[in-house]
Amino acid sequence: MHSADTPQVIIYAINLDRSLERWEELSREAAALGLPVQRVAAIDGTVVEAEERVDANEPAFMRNNGRHMIPGEYGCYRSHMKALSTFLEAGLPQAIIVEDDIRLSSDLPQRAAAALAAVPGADVIKLFNHRMVGFRIYATSDRGDRIGRAIHGPMGSAACYAVTRAGAAKLVEQMKVMEYPFDIALERGWAIGAEVLTVDEDVVTSKRSASTIANRSGYKERKFVWWKRLPTHWQRARDYLQRIRYALKGV
Repeated sequence: MHSADTPQVIIYAINLDRSLERWEELSREAAALGLPVQRVAAIDGTVVEAEERVDANEPAFMRNNGRHMIPGEYGCYRSHMKALSTFLEAGLPQAIIVEDDIRLSSDLPQRAAAALAAVPGADVIKLFNHRMVGFRIYATSDRGDRIGRAIHGPMGSAACYAVTRAGAAKLVEQMKVMEYPFDIALERGWAIGAEVLTVDEDVVTSKRSASTIANRSGYKERKFVWWKRLPTHWQRARDYLQRIRYALKGV
């Protein structure tokens, strides 16, 4: 239930048409918990030929990541951008965007709203990460979640995050062209002019440990030989220093 002074936070769930079972499972969870969930039909990158990809700077992607783009990464990126645009079109003040392998919790909307309220300048607050090292706290929400930034990264995963209307507008504009996987691009708030923060302890859990985009060998086989990755190492070193400054500067 939402109190009169708590904004309703709709959950936008990204789901592939071929992953019907995942959507049905998520829908049952949401119904049982009384949560408002809207499906966003994901874009299947595996059916898009490389030459047909739109808004994807593949030379920049190869330089920044030291490997070729994986089809599933392209689909994931465009799906999140679609979810952000769908939220903007709805005219709501804030939302939660999840991937369909997240296990919902009954207090997810309240904790997301409380986190955003605790840091009024926030554009995005990540609610789930794969790793957390060197966390710097900025604020604690009235639900007990600590919000801040990590000095070390990337933290991995864009499976669940809260976003404001102003934040979504920034992401849609500044992240239109794909040069990184979406989860890495989302963390680069210093590059996109957005205030991107995170909780230090996950608000939700994942139902699956393995990525649906590719397994470890799938990433490895697309990686360039070491000398072709030298520009990537340079870019990552620059990003690492910028990440530290970004974490220390506050909001």
